[in-house]
Amino acid sequence: MKVEINSAALSDAVAWTTRVIPARPATPILAGIRLEATDGTLKLSAFDYETSARHHIEAGIDEPGSVLVQGKLLADITKSLPSEKTYMATEGSKITITSGKSTFTMQLMPDNEYPALPELPGQLGQVDAQTFSQAISQAIVAVSREENRPVLTGIKTQITGDKVVMTSTDRFRLSQASFTWTPQSADIETTLLMRGSLLRDISRSLDEHQNVVVDFNQDNPKIVGIENAGRVSTCQLIDGEFPAVDRLFSDEYPIQAVVGKQALLDAIKRVALVAERSAPIRMVFSSNEITLSAGAADEAQAHEVLEIDMDGEDITVAFNPTYLIEGLSAISEPFVRIKMTSAVKAVEFNGQQEADSDESMTYRYLLVPMRFNV
Repeated sequence: MKVEINSAALSDAVAWTTRVIPARPATPILAGIRLEATDGTLKLSAFDYETSARHHIEAGIDEPGSVLVQGKLLADITKSLPSEKTYMATEGSKITITSGKSTFTMQLMPDNEYPALPELPGQLGQVDAQTFSQAISQAIVAVSREENRPVLTGIKTQITGDKVVMTSTDRFRLSQASFTWTPQSADIETTLLMRGSLLRDISRSLDEHQNVVVDFNQDNPKIVGIENAGRVSTCQLIDGEFPAVDRLFSDEYPIQAVVGKQALLDAIKRVALVAERSAPIRMVFSSNEITLSAGAADEAQAHEVLEIDMDGEDITVAFNPTYLIEGLSAISEPFVRIKMTSAVKAVEFNGQQEADSDESMTYRYLLVPMRFNV
């Protein structure tokens, strides 16, 4: 194999592809990245049996070929290349990488031992990358970090025709984002449970000028593919039953308040400075005001009052301040509507564009209050 390629393009492609290589691969061969030079294109791929990444970039191909090399080492080398052009050539069991006056030599890995990548399923539908990325950033807020409950580390994605609803929960809160897309079939109806961490990684590297294509075969519902700007990721779906969480949303909320999102966030962050680890922040809603407080009587305390537009009876609720901040930060609108039924039942947060407009239902954040001492 002999290849001439742009150094920056190579570095970006290698970095993106090798992100799926685990720190401790199950077998040494899975530490590799496959490079295949053919027809003016350098194809890159990596696989760990659960997730795969495939990319391709333009290259000058003097001699076609396919090799397997250490992925993380190649990523370190390519991001440090000094020149605009890089030349790669294989000879025997080695590959030489030359850029400017720098030369690196790497041992080849046994390409014939590398597992075959999963076949990409058929197209399910597509959506613009900005919409997809925002939905993930909202839905991932409540993804659990408890690896012993794999189902809760995923984002449940329900697809019904042109509507997509993404939901996560860690049992203390629920985060749900919805959007419309262009399905391959108008009557499609399916549910995917995908790893939240993988979706977050994919969303961070999306080309927002290109659509995101989701690939899935309902006859073989084990693998989902996500394509964007020539980059293709596949992952195994999480096996298990996601909790029935939609019933947690109340049909009616007799107590509602509207407040500026940034003003509320800033106040929460200030008041939370005196809160002990895992201690709640209290919120008293009364007479078109909200009073935030934290701290114990014999220690540091903080209080802050904000004006709100409120309907319903006075109420006092308390929340984990970190959960509160994360949920509010995911709201894209400048105002937030807080909807309550009682001091112990889950509270719903929605964004809205104007102080007197209806709330948006494209993002719904549900948070269970904490018990607090009066």
